[in-house]
Amino acid sequence: MDLIVKKSKIPKATFYNYFHSKQRLIEMCVSFQKSKLKEEVLAIIYSSCYRTSSDKLKEIIVLHVNFNSLYYLLLKAIFETKQIYPQAYRIALEYRKWLLKELFDLVFSLEAHALKPDANLVLNLIDGWMFQILSSKSLEERDVVVERFFSF
Repeated sequence: MDLIVKKSKIPKATFYNYFHSKQRLIEMCVSFQKSKLKEEVLAIIYSSCYRTSSDKLKEIIVLHVNFNSLYYLLLKAIFETKQIYPQAYRIALEYRKWLLKELFDLVFSLEAHALKPDANLVLNLIDGWMFQILSSKSLEERDVVVERFFSF
């Protein structure tokens, strides 16, 4: 909280006037990220830019697996907030449950002759790739792996 106050050059009292506590700030940030991600995922799902459900799944993966991804904060919240900020943790889990349902619907709508990955598998791939790009600091493999995954 002190670092945010220092960087924003806003008096601490003003900051606490708006957010009341560090916990509330974290909850608001996680909630905001969840809302923005949902908007972007729904925009992909209902867009006519992507011809197939497979194309939509690929785009959702690319949206989530990125250095500047909104998903990064939610993923971090899942691992770091459960004990200290349970409400922020619940918000992050709500998003994952919602995303899993959307992934399931897309997987279910894939063409009959195409490989139908499990929605849980797709969500776990997103998490794994996110950890991979954070540790390697490189996006080079992401697109190759996504293409290979959907080419079977």
